Amino acid sequence: MLLPGDGIGPEIIAEAVKVLEAVDKKFKLRLKFDEELIGGAAIDAHGVPLANATLEKCRTADAVLMGSVGGPKWDGLDSSIRPEKGLLKIRYELGLFGNLRPAILYPQLADASSLKRELVAGLDILIVRELTGGIYFGEPRGIRLLESGERQGYNTYVYAEHEIERIGRVAFEMAMKRNKKVCSVDKANVLEATVLWREVMQALSKDYPDVELLHMYVDNAAMQLVRAPKQFDVIVTGNMFGDILSDTAAMLTGSIGMLPSASLGKDGRGLYEPVHGSAPDIAGQSIANPLATILSAAMLLRYSLSEARAAQAIEKAVGKVLDQGLRSADIYSEGMSKVSTVELGDAVVAAL
Repeated sequence: MLLPGDGIGPEIIAEAVKVLEAVDKKFKLRLKFDEELIGGAAIDAHGVPLANATLEKCRTADAVLMGSVGGPKWDGLDSSIRPEKGLLKIRYELGLFGNLRPAILYPQLADASSLKRELVAGLDILIVRELTGGIYFGEPRGIRLLESGERQGYNTYVYAEHEIERIGRVAFEMAMKRNKKVCSVDKANVLEATVLWREVMQALSKDYPDVELLHMYVDNAAMQLVRAPKQFDVIVTGNMFGDILSDTAAMLTGSIGMLPSASLGKDGRGLYEPVHGSAPDIAGQSIANPLATILSAAMLLRYSLSEARAAQAIEKAVGKVLDQGLRSADIYSEGMSKVSTVELGDAVVAAL
């Protein structure tokens, strides 16, 4: 299922589809595509950010590839029907509790990072973010009127043991395939919900004696990501902290336009999308970086369709394109060749 969304979403999805069609032909995958609306585009067409019919189609699909949602056009809407609600709804309704956000620095882009080359060269971090709980979904929530006449906004940060354990298992299993290090990020010095988080992670670690478990407060983790990022292998954390830390990690790689993500459920189905937003300010100009979406398509092949060879082919093709010096505007540097969104997608297809 394809959900292009808003802003640059349709442009970057078009390039990812072009690449998927190329690997489909190369590896005889017999891929089939269907396309529907989400976010602001769905609001304009259906009055809601995710129509029930679209959700049902996503339930029956093997995987969903999404662009991005949102934009100033819909900022004035009631919070209950904002474009972002469509994304939250599909994550919740499909049970996509585990968000994988790799922060990998391609060696060709070491100088594009805002940090010194020696700090980021060889960077390979996997952030495992819990996606269907925490403060983004906790109840009660809202804006209420106090007796004083002043308005007060409130949200609830809540996690049950089973929610923590299942995302913890994802992190430990991923670490077993990597460097066997997990850093669990919380704020257990002030938040009771994360006291429980730490206790569950500690108990779970007994099932993975070969994996080193480290606990870190979120403020320290943010500092350590920009001080010495290569100390991390797998980071596991809650919904809000993961949202913030993954965007921080994105900039270590040179551009948020390079980072894919996968949101997985227990049945292997998943939603795949670039980490970046809809960038409405550059929509329609063919200057957006499609590589994060193309790499998200590679994750889709690996995790939902079990087509590792096809996924690796895409990832190697992206590396070849960077070797050729082809760059979108966000990763351009002197001496490179600045190309359009379409040209970058075409180059990946050619490299395949």
